[in-house]
Amino acid sequence: MKLSFSFGFTQLLLASIICFASLAQFTSAQGVQISDEQIYTVSARLAESANASWEMGTRAQAILELNATRYSVFDSSSLPPPNDVPSDLNNAMQPYWDLAARIMDDWNGTTDGQPQPLMPDGSAADPASNGITILLANWTGQSLPDSVDQGVDYAIAAKSQLDFLYSDNVPKTSDGAISHRTSQVQLWSDYVYMVPPFLAYYGVLTNNRTMLVEAYNQCKLYRSYLRDEATGMWRHVLLGRSGNDEGFWSTGNGWAAAGMLRVHATIKNSQFASSLKGEKKDLEKWVEEIHKAVYSHDSTHIFTNYADQPATADGNFYDAAGTALIAATVFRASSELGKRKYKYLGNARDAWDALFTTTASLDQGSNFTGYAHFTEDGWLQPVVNPHSYSVEGSESAEGQAFVVMLYAARRDWENGASGAKARIGLAVSMAAGVLYALL
Repeated sequence: MKLSFSFGFTQLLLASIICFASLAQFTSAQGVQISDEQIYTVSARLAESANASWEMGTRAQAILELNATRYSVFDSSSLPPPNDVPSDLNNAMQPYWDLAARIMDDWNGTTDGQPQPLMPDGSAADPASNGITILLANWTGQSLPDSVDQGVDYAIAAKSQLDFLYSDNVPKTSDGAISHRTSQVQLWSDYVYMVPPFLAYYGVLTNNRTMLVEAYNQCKLYRSYLRDEATGMWRHVLLGRSGNDEGFWSTGNGWAAAGMLRVHATIKNSQFASSLKGEKKDLEKWVEEIHKAVYSHDSTHIFTNYADQPATADGNFYDAAGTALIAATVFRASSELGKRKYKYLGNARDAWDALFTTTASLDQGSNFTGYAHFTEDGWLQPVVNPHSYSVEGSESAEGQAFVVMLYAARRDWENGASGAKARIGLAVSMAAGVLYALL
């Protein structure tokens, strides 16, 4: 009996070792590398260039994901986060608080009692991308700039931004989708990154489950209008009287996937997670839909501006910015959804390698000499003009943020894989000890 049992257990142990070896190979295949110093160079270019409302909001999120993960929704800790900022995060969070102060320094408060966005903008959605920055500044008790009028604070500004979205100043569809624009009902895929994460986070900090449900509903409504059943991709801009863009803009699909992942993470780590399981599953499915759809057009590992069109098509070109954002969402999805062998990881790795391959020595500090997709001083290229989405640009603040997000997502994915490897290694060691005792 002992020999029979030992033989069976030996087979089980060998299978476990094979599984462990496969995981080790899977997690150690890091491919082309990029240094921390180079990412700080990319971040410096981002800090220099992020001035528009959504650029500031995207930069703020990149800061959290890169250097202050405890305050990123992708951290595994429960929400809300600590009121007292840990001392080891003081330096990392300072640029974030500087953004909050900059916004408040320019904010005029309410007008005649009417709610106002955090900054003037023709977009109803883009200023809201800074909402979490303002919420966290209030949550952690950050001081206000001396220029701010008495009676105005971070909490009032965040509430004003929220109320503005639901006011008559912002049109809605008949079923409740908040317009991306103030001048007309018009839905942009960008919106999903700008507004729903703010709504969800507002709900977490105010213990308001309804707000998390509303964040989910806004994603659902936008998907119902923008997702194309035939291709699975999201169209960029619809429903407006003018200025629509029915194309499958690569960056727009990335915005949608990234926004839904942030809402998913907020719900998952919130006090309402157990009652919103259906919403989480839907968001998981909708993110994977986008990955499946866009990566069916992945032939060169760098997406074109409109993913289904060749670079030679009229008005189309290769776009490293959208490529970086979509790849970042794949690594995030694998970690966030607990899918260590997520189907699209190979595509994301290929994009990573294409973006970061260089002909120069990898040991070059903060420089980008010899990189096909970066200038020597760290600007991503080629990129879509962030202020004119059908035109190729030369510098893109959001593109810089997407590189930072890709780096952070890959780093966190690798760290998660290393943890899984260590846990399996421990299990194998324990099993070996049991086998030795039995034999």
